[in-house]
Amino acid sequence: MKLVVQEFLTLDGVSQGPGAPDEDTSDGFTRGGWFVPYVDEEFMEIADGWLGEADGLLLGRRTYENFARDWPTMTDHPMGAVMNGLPKYVASQSLTKADWNPTTILAGNIAAEVDALKRQPGRELQIHGSSRLAQSLLAAGLVDQLRLAIAPVVVGRGRRLFPDGGTPAGLRPVSQRSTAGGLSVHVFDTAGLPSYGVYPG
Repeated sequence: MKLVVQEFLTLDGVSQGPGAPDEDTSDGFTRGGWFVPYVDEEFMEIADGWLGEADGLLLGRRTYENFARDWPTMTDHPMGAVMNGLPKYVASQSLTKADWNPTTILAGNIAAEVDALKRQPGRELQIHGSSRLAQSLLAAGLVDQLRLAIAPVVVGRGRRLFPDGGTPAGLRPVSQRSTAGGLSVHVFDTAGLPSYGVYPG
């Protein structure tokens, strides 16, 4: 399977708490819900198409717990049946029980376990949110593609997908489109380490 990271970002690179003010208040973050004003039918169609490529979901503990709380009750949501039916894998050293079936807890060497999952037949293993997990797997060279939906907003603080001191990565643009609601949607394949040059060359 191909490992795909799907993230919502602000213009200043924050990925924390896109869906609600109380979604993720860790480290005193109080600016959650910044993505919601820009979600429209066009973006929902894009997201639905992405989800249709998934044969599994890979999530960090916090995202898993939020999803496991909310998605089972969202039976009328157009993505509900897919989200609830897909195999879920949660990376956590502390979680001992996972009731959102079908779920497997990954608690050992996460990179090695994800590498083994990628070797299984299938289309995509998708990371939704879970930015710290995404960072670690990008550093391990296991991410094949990034799908970034960037909202036209600057929140000024919060956890970033690409923090200072993160692992350098080269990316190859696959597609880009803008939605009527204001989102800029970019898809990149990973391409090893960045290239550097001198201008003018």
